[in-house]
Amino acid sequence: MNISKYAYAAAFAAALAFTGAASAQVKVALDSPPDLQGSGSYVWAHTFVEELKKAGIEAEEYQRGALGGDDELFDQVSQGLLEVSMSPLGIVGSLDNTIYGLRLPYFFQDMGEVDKALYEGGMLEKINEGTTSHGVRVLAVNTVGQGSGIFNTKKPVEKVADMQGLRMRALDESQIDLFEAWGASGTIVSWAEVPNALQTGVAEGYLNPPIVPLLFGHTDFIKFFTDAEITPSLRITIVSEDWYQGLSDEDRAKVDAAAEAANKANRDWLASQDSVYGKLKEAGVQISELGDDARAAFREASQPVYDSGLVTPEQLAAWKTAKGE
Repeated sequence: MNISKYAYAAAFAAALAFTGAASAQVKVALDSPPDLQGSGSYVWAHTFVEELKKAGIEAEEYQRGALGGDDELFDQVSQGLLEVSMSPLGIVGSLDNTIYGLRLPYFFQDMGEVDKALYEGGMLEKINEGTTSHGVRVLAVNTVGQGSGIFNTKKPVEKVADMQGLRMRALDESQIDLFEAWGASGTIVSWAEVPNALQTGVAEGYLNPPIVPLLFGHTDFIKFFTDAEITPSLRITIVSEDWYQGLSDEDRAKVDAAAEAANKANRDWLASQDSVYGKLKEAGVQISELGDDARAAFREASQPVYDSGLVTPEQLAAWKTAKGE
């Protein structure tokens, strides 16, 4: 009986020790392959982890999918079970739709204007006013490549009329609204199902930065790209608000400094991406570059999205002010 008690006590102590070690480690869930040349999201995550380690905070990267899909990771972060997740921009839209200002077509000229709105104009703080009470903080907004363009499996798209008849993979209903404004249709497909959807014709294209089909191996079936530069190509870093606020002032400052270093590395990476178009051509993807008139036509055709309720008039005004308009 005594041996049994001792064995139980030892096992319980070991379990406590393991739990303490696990909780001390900052887990960072990745959302892309660990490619420092091809993935801006991974550049951010890897820099963040390495900076934390330098500062004496234990941290580890977890491969894409290892801890669950995007929705599962979001739930884990909100419940304080996961410290950091590299996530899609819209994942916090269910908590507060202010962030959808970053998805307005032809609203931002470049990443510099995005950063001005977020960090100088106070929009990151406004986003977090709507999310932190739900256990989620947006720590950073990350670029994952040049502006989003139009990829498809069927034909060159050189003007708005060429979108007619295309069925595009959509992130959500708001993106379907955009496709319909262009004369196309949309169907919501999870990222894991995209390759199969493109090969079977369930979807015939998607909006993404130029690097994406190279990074995820889609160039066997994606054959056409239009350099439409519709929106900045963005992902976000979300963290557990319980974890973040539970840090000591010293450790929270270290986390913030690591995020700042990761932001810089991410923006420096973007400046190195000019060779992507050549790589697409080498992979057999035909590139169409929009002329000024065609780009203006896409911009005009996208205007219904501004009246769709994606953001409120007050939120739109706040974004305009924040970027200096």
